[in-house]
Amino acid sequence: MRLSELKQGQAATIARVGGSGLLRRRILEMGLVKGAEVYVEKYAPLRDPVELIVKGYHISLRVEEASQIDVVNVA
Repeated sequence: MRLSELKQGQAATIARVGGSGLLRRRILEMGLVKGAEVYVEKYAPLRDPVELIVKGYHISLRVEEASQIDVVNVA
């Protein structure tokens, strides 16, 4: 399942970070690494961007960027 497919209030574990180049490196530097737990705090009114909580930090990603991240153990 993709991170962009999660609904508001769901949590999951990151399985793989896709993409390439600077975008992938930026995502990894923000703490979105394999094994990290991520919680979908909320979506913007038009569903883009999405606000996430990772390791206690609030991070906003575009839905297009979130679609590059695979997640498992959705709760």
